[in-house]
Amino acid sequence: MAVTADNSGTGSGVRRPAGSGTGEPGVFGAWSTADEVLRGIDLSGRLALVTGGYSGLGREATVALARAGARVVVPARRPAVARTALTGIDGVEVDQLDLAELDSVRAFAERFLASGRGIDIMMNNAGLMACPQTRVGPGWEAQFGVNHLGHYALVNLLWPAIRRGRGARVVVLTSRAQHGAAIRWSDPHFSHGYDKWQAYAQAKRANVLFAERLDVLGREVGVRAFSVHPGYILTPLQRHLTRDEMVAAGWVDADGNLVNAEFKTPQQGAATQVWAAASPRLAGLGGRYCEDCAVVDHPTDPDGAARLWALSAELTGIDAFAGPA
Repeated sequence: MAVTADNSGTGSGVRRPAGSGTGEPGVFGAWSTADEVLRGIDLSGRLALVTGGYSGLGREATVALARAGARVVVPARRPAVARTALTGIDGVEVDQLDLAELDSVRAFAERFLASGRGIDIMMNNAGLMACPQTRVGPGWEAQFGVNHLGHYALVNLLWPAIRRGRGARVVVLTSRAQHGAAIRWSDPHFSHGYDKWQAYAQAKRANVLFAERLDVLGREVGVRAFSVHPGYILTPLQRHLTRDEMVAAGWVDADGNLVNAEFKTPQQGAATQVWAAASPRLAGLGGRYCEDCAVVDHPTDPDGAARLWALSAELTGIDAFAGPA
């Protein structure tokens, strides 16, 4: 199971060293860091919005984008916690946003649009993984609701600002858990038979389909979208897992130390999402699935992507691309 969650400082002996990319200038790999990927890229005058940009991979992405010159907006469910976590990082601002509540998503979008600014990089980073059965908003299953529907609503409501961006890119975090997963079209909210990993896989599949459809809808105005699997990383995303579960999965030992050599550091884990957001190598591309700072061959599903978009519009009552009634 592909995961991301925070236990930095343990198990460092099994992690690949920072800076161990391919060694070829401008070409990066599984062990490249976010800073390495953005080295030489000037994002001055660009605005990035990173959901969950104050913890785990999101914080590493925020720091790297800010160091490259971008102004970074971090919408946060816990703004006070976010401001503390981002203290000392220039060019970052924090605002209130709860992706589980449509009223909160609408309020944030209204505040942002009132500023008149455009969005050059939109990073759908925040999420839940393998949580107990939980209902959010109008009764949505929490992982589908937060990981997909909340971000779907946010992107659609912010669409005027994204269109104003200069060749904006929307980067959607997913997971290898989505491979082989399917949308439960008749019961996406698991009204029966809830399984936390199946619900996670469905949400991550939805992330891929969302990026695929958004790219089709947005490319005529220069907006491109990518889905990104960051790799195996320990970050706070694993907060709903017990130590015993992680031991059984072969990720950590009984003391919580990493024992799986596939796990990256958070800095390495954030590399692919900032690469997808800013690499000139992706100019003219979109709707693609990325891993380890590379575009990966991945089957597309245009019919499923369009169907999910229609379902999301129905569930949220929001669709920036709907034609006149």
